[in-house]
Amino acid sequence: MEYEIYLKSIVKLHQNTLVKFMQYLSRVLDYGVKYDYLVKNVLSSYKAHTKETKKEYLTAEELQRIVEKEITIPRLSEVRDCFVFCCYTGYAYKDTSLLCSDHLVTGINGKKWIYTSRQKNDNVSNVPLLEPALNIIEKYKEHPVCVSKNRLLPMKSNQRLNTYLKELADICGIPKPLTTHIARHTFATTVLLTNGVSLEATSKMLGHKSIKTTQIYGKIVESRVFLIDCKFYPKPVK
Repeated sequence: MEYEIYLKSIVKLHQNTLVKFMQYLSRVLDYGVKYDYLVKNVLSSYKAHTKETKKEYLTAEELQRIVEKEITIPRLSEVRDCFVFCCYTGYAYKDTSLLCSDHLVTGINGKKWIYTSRQKNDNVSNVPLLEPALNIIEKYKEHPVCVSKNRLLPMKSNQRLNTYLKELADICGIPKPLTTHIARHTFATTVLLTNGVSLEATSKMLGHKSIKTTQIYGKIVESRVFLIDCKFYPKPVK
């Protein structure tokens, strides 16, 4: 209890982060018990509840605005394309930065897919390449960075990318904190669930361990009850 109070008052952790810290510590204590360093895990009976957080994502109109925005600055244009790619594949920053030509395959439907596993948990995360994402890959096929590093996209460092995304949000008039994680949420909600893709299929494409994680997105997409034709693609990036 003293450790929990310390994390709350001194370190000032968010409740959900605090719970994660306690879980990590409990794993270490379990290891100690398993190899006879400790008699018991004093956290074995510890219970804590996480708070439900709001998942920010872009609406179809906001995503369209970013796609169609005329950008003449090369670095921002590249960042915009990488962000839009994440919006149409759902990959996190680390996964996107490691994608190479070896991950591109032709699926049983004759269409292009990306076959890979998430770096975070090694879960399979196979995603069909929608037209906007495929166009972006084609656009950077001859880019010097992509050629020299055998990568699909010229990804910046995570820190630099997030800095440029703030700039992109300003020029596009998006009042939300653009990050690659918001792109992942946008893929789950605006691109998949809103267009009637099942929770099970969405969970597989996101590489979630449990469908319970995916159900969070299902709760925030109330418009699913008014399903429309699954033809939502902003115009291809030029």
